[in-house]
Formats: sequence, C-alpha cells, structure tokens
Amino acid sequence: MPLFGPPNVDKFKANGDAPALRKALEYPGRWRVRRDAAEALGQIGDTGDVARLVAALRDDTSSVRQAAAEALGQIGDSGAVEPLMAVLQDQSSGVRRAAAEALGRIGDASALEPLTAALKDASWSVRAAVAEALGHIPDPRAVESLSLATRDRDLNVRQAAIDSLAAQGSQSGGIGQRSQGGDSDATGGAR
Repeated sequence: MPLFGPPNVDKFKANGDAPALRKALEYPGRWRVRRDAAEALGQIGDTGDVARLVAALRDDTSSVRQAAAEALGQIGDSGAVEPLMAVLQDQSSGVRRAAAEALGRIGDASALEPLTAALKDASWSVRAAVAEALGHIPDPRAVESLSLATRDRDLNVRQAAIDSLAAQGSQSGGIGQRSQGGDSDATGGAR
C-alpha cells in the first residue's frame, strides 16, 4: 500500500509502532520525519535500534544527526561510544554538543581522550557539554582535564567543570573540595 505523504511519526509514536518508526528513520523525503523518528526511538530506548541510530549519525542533515546522537545517549548502550566519539568532529556544533552529552550519559571511560581533546572546541557550548560529560566518567584523568577546564575563557565552561569536579568528588571523596578552590582561581583569572 503506497503512502500518500510523509510518514506520521506522531501517530507511530502514540501507537508505540517501533517498526514504523524504524522505517521513518530512513525516509528519504523530509529530514523532519527522520529527526522525529530518531527522537521517538530514543524515547523508546530499545538497544536493538542502536545500529540504525548510528547510521543516522551520517545523515546529510545536522538536525537528524543531532537527534540520533541524543537518542543514543538516551538508550545508553556502550556500542554507540565509538561512533559518538567520531561525531565529536562533526561540522555542526549542535551535533558535537549532543555527542558529548550522549557520551556523558553512557559514561564509558574509553571516551575520555576524545572528550578531553574536545575541551579545545571553538564552541563554548560544546566545551561546556564536554566538561559536564567528563563529570560522569569516574577516572582520575577526567579530574585532570576538568581542572584545566576551570580556567576556560567562558564562564559556562568553567562552571560546568567546577560542577563536574564536585560530582567527581562526591563519588570518590575529596575532589569536590579542591574544585571550590578552582572556582576562585577561574574567576580570578577571568578578571
């Protein structure tokens, strides 16, 4: 039966029609359909959709790539870590930010080096997302990177780094106390 118009992603989502959402993720006509399908699949959270969403990270439209990265973060499967690390190099800052957030949600230590490198991203929103993501990776090397980020030129990045250091400290004891000193150093250096 042929379709008369684009797939109705809202209807598929309301009916819990995951097979139709999976087909909509590959719909060639309108990027909004693919974006909305990626968002819905992320909300469903089925690890069986990881490969489809990883493929959507290569979509021509940045909004679809961003939605796919966000969905992969919602699902939280470690099979998405390597593709998300590659997306930290995307041309779109929104996609890079979503990839950093997703890597933080997954919390896999193998993402530490690419995330640390992304602390030098030109976009402050990406750097802030990276600092937040590093707070979810319980590794001493993350603490080192976050300490450096407390001296970032942007206040949002510094605050995200300080918050992440505090979170690391609450997980491992003592680190959060040191981050308080980093706060005064970061703001003092910005004056």
